Amino acid sequence: MEKVVIVTGANSGIGLALCERLLNEDIQLRLCLACRNTQRAKAARSALLASHSKARVDLVQLDVGSVESVFRAAQELKARYKRIDFLYLNAGIMPNPQVDVNAFFKGLFSRNVINMFATAEGLLTQQDQLNSDGLQEVFATNLFGHFLLIRELEPLLCQAGHTSRLVWTSSSNARRTAFSIEDIQHKSGTEPYSSSKYASDMLSVALNRHKNSQGLFSSVICPGLVMTNLTFGILPSFFWTLIMPIMWLIRIFTNTFTLTPYNGAGSLHWLFLQTPESLDPRAKYHSLTSGFGENYTQPRQMDIDDNMCDMLYEKLLQLEKDIRRRLADSN
Repeated sequence: MEKVVIVTGANSGIGLALCERLLNEDIQLRLCLACRNTQRAKAARSALLASHSKARVDLVQLDVGSVESVFRAAQELKARYKRIDFLYLNAGIMPNPQVDVNAFFKGLFSRNVINMFATAEGLLTQQDQLNSDGLQEVFATNLFGHFLLIRELEPLLCQAGHTSRLVWTSSSNARRTAFSIEDIQHKSGTEPYSSSKYASDMLSVALNRHKNSQGLFSSVICPGLVMTNLTFGILPSFFWTLIMPIMWLIRIFTNTFTLTPYNGAGSLHWLFLQTPESLDPRAKYHSLTSGFGENYTQPRQMDIDDNMCDMLYEKLLQLEKDIRRRLADSN
């Protein structure tokens, strides 16, 4: 029986590299690119079909930062498929990144240079804003929109006698210190990206606690330091031109500098080949690349508190109820 695989944010970067890897692995699968930009999605589909002419590649328009778009896409997916085997929750944003330039150059020539690039700790902040639904944009796109999508697709994900998988693209920038359970949307902070990624780590743990009995299993990956459109948006282009030779040199000494989307998608592909029972629900699976260019995946334990995971899950359920009630009242 063919596998049905949906990938959000699949038109470029790690998402597109994952799709290429999956089709190389199994040309029989039914692949769906869930993307905000329809034209870019069509271009990605054409590129995949050019190298895999017999592949079945579908498209669905999905902006996970919009509640209306999530509901509309979910309805389309439920009408199209009878079940979903893999849902890769890969779409994400980092709007208006600001870099502490002094800290950057100080770290560039220090012993902390590898950790600085790997985590952006003490280096990177963002300016968030409200979206049209009245939610913080980063929270809505990186976390809540995916949560709503999962909830809407539960009839296809939680079926008797069938196992389904969720895989979240997290980040080494996901830090407990950036997240507050009292402010899950990060309205008061300056690190919404880090907060949202740590929240996705926690939500994955909570989903396993609540949904494994229904056949739904969740995992989290870190792609390493990858050069994508999101990464290139952090610094001016001339900065990257200056430091890229240094980064390739540093890669000899650290395995977290995956650098290319293909390498970064390694752990996403690796999880596709594993049984859910063999995986650790509290581990983050890291894409790693040796100095000789060898790709491999390694689990690392997450700094997660079970009670806080459950609190986040309940808060998201309540926010979902509030959103649905508001939409019902407006109609």
